[in-house]
Amino acid sequence: MLSLISLSCAARLSVSRQKLQVQNHLNRLNKPAVKTIQSPDGDIIDCVHLARQPAFDHPFLKDHKIQMRPSYHPEGLFDENKVSDTKKPKKGSNPITQLWHMNGKCPEGTIPIRRTKEEDVLRASSVKSYGRKKHRATPQPRSADPDLINESGHQHAIAYVEGDKYYGAKATINVWEPKIQQPNEFSLSQLWILGGSFGEDLNSIEAGWQVSPDLYGDNNTRLFTYWTSDAYQATGCYNLLCSGFIQINSEIAMGASISPVSAYRNSQYDISILVWKVKGKKRILRKGIGGCSSVMTMCWVIGLPSYSPTWRTVLR
Repeated sequence: MLSLISLSCAARLSVSRQKLQVQNHLNRLNKPAVKTIQSPDGDIIDCVHLARQPAFDHPFLKDHKIQMRPSYHPEGLFDENKVSDTKKPKKGSNPITQLWHMNGKCPEGTIPIRRTKEEDVLRASSVKSYGRKKHRATPQPRSADPDLINESGHQHAIAYVEGDKYYGAKATINVWEPKIQQPNEFSLSQLWILGGSFGEDLNSIEAGWQVSPDLYGDNNTRLFTYWTSDAYQATGCYNLLCSGFIQINSEIAMGASISPVSAYRNSQYDISILVWKVKGKKRILRKGIGGCSSVMTMCWVIGLPSYSPTWRTVLR
């Protein structure tokens, strides 16, 4: 009888401890909002003041300053005349880019952040692993014949270049909404920039779209970013689910649903993602989604120049 009582008390303490850990983590991620927007897909978008986003929880970013323009950018990217010519969407385009836009927008000086819910964290194996990739489950992109056992069932098609100095890359990616059969499965299409090796010194920046019920709790196609500076071991995460990646843009919410998406024998939609390296001090671009910080050993800026047929200008 005493043994049963002891086990019961230990179980209650364990559940109580887990609830406390989850709540503390939610408090760290979900910052006070200037404005809150309810998305049609059930997401809650918080408009958070630029300086209060999760990135600045990192001690290295305590006195971080935002740079109005990058020290380097691709030629013509910020040519205001070129941008103004493309501000009007083409005939027949749909003005919706992300679902939450249907119900409002965030004011200047804030960024939209998808609110993390308790059930989001509980789907992860632990609070610490929420929003992070498993180190051993990350496939090596140069593997032409992937090992489905050692790579946890990853199946992928790739196109890559290597062996030279690269200062940026751009990809135009068709946006689909593939059906996921199992909760732990996912599907994505991304631009992936790597530095170092798949040991302990790998630097990686990823951006694209993904369908991941395990991470988001549904089968929606969502915009995402991911970064790591130590081969997915202790640093990095998806979107803004840890400190380190600073977002500037007030129109795009990382992890939010993309709409519309392509359909078979119907309209086709694509996103163009541009990533380029910033020279000099590690500061953040004011145009585009966000960029690097002193936490990241590679310093890159991620921008969305277009979303056909709706995104026709560099997002501000």
